[in-house]
Amino acid sequence: MDSLLRWSVEHSTPRSADDPPPVRRDIDPGIIDHILGKPDAVLMKEALEVALDESRDDDTRIQALDDFEMFVEQIDNANDLEKLKMWDPLQSLLTSQDSSDEIKVHTLWIIGTAVQNNPTAQISYLALNPVPVVISFLSPSVRSAKLRSKAVYALSGLCKHNSRAVKQLDESGGWEALSAALEDSDITVRRKVAFLLNALLIQNDSGLTGEPSNLPTPGSSSAPAHPNSHAPMVSDPSSTMTSQFAVKALEDRGLLQALVRALASPVPYGQDGELDGDPDFEEQVVRTLLAYLTARAGRFPRGVIRDADLSALKNFVAQHPALSERCGMTEDEMGLLTRAVGGV
Repeated sequence: MDSLLRWSVEHSTPRSADDPPPVRRDIDPGIIDHILGKPDAVLMKEALEVALDESRDDDTRIQALDDFEMFVEQIDNANDLEKLKMWDPLQSLLTSQDSSDEIKVHTLWIIGTAVQNNPTAQISYLALNPVPVVISFLSPSVRSAKLRSKAVYALSGLCKHNSRAVKQLDESGGWEALSAALEDSDITVRRKVAFLLNALLIQNDSGLTGEPSNLPTPGSSSAPAHPNSHAPMVSDPSSTMTSQFAVKALEDRGLLQALVRALASPVPYGQDGELDGDPDFEEQVVRTLLAYLTARAGRFPRGVIRDADLSALKNFVAQHPALSERCGMTEDEMGLLTRAVGGV
């Protein structure tokens, strides 16, 4: 601050006509940074350098990733990841054998935040063919529940409103991974998977749907459109349509049966093997089944669900008279589900 004051005085003091012109001294860039703060791009570079530095302890690297995630919450900064050539280094944190689970958790968090409702960032990241790496973290052999959960978060941000990402998912065994994750030992993972399937089913030519920060239930409000980020969506609206792929996957990859079993006869979850149904998860599965039935004219096509599973679903609906209220269903929606399972 003293340097700034001296610079100001030197450049504002009146001088006579006989005085020699003063020598101009440019202001120290460090002073400008101190007053105005460094640009986000610089701060992002600095944070990523720390995160990539394996000589630093995990706590320091994780804090740097946490700071980085806050920057990409702003869509312009998320778009700058491509220009700043940051996607490759981020992906390397996921694939490095030296990265701890916590490093990978925070990296997936960054990725999921950057690509959410951002077609431009989605396309940039998809160029790395990242889906096989992301879905690998859904394996039951991955012991960290936080890592499995954040993998679904990143996958959700990448696949929503992006048919190209869904095709990568299809080609990488992603549907099978999601089906298995409906029986994950952590109920949070199950909820997020059900939410993702629901989101993919209802996305055709509608507007962007945001994901609430609390319980993930698809809303009807549209996320704001940003011209620089949504140009790909505007130029090719069909690139946002995922419903047809999701319907086919539910029928051909056993996901529909997995959803029915997850609702009617769920696998115990948690360290103590909880047997009670989880209301939040049940709501997500019911919403997913309703979205499927809506796409299929209100019925389960013959052969896509085993008779035993359909009977179990019918019994579940009959045994939960408050299901409509608990899941926020309208009378028409409840009627649709009841008729589909063969009820009155």
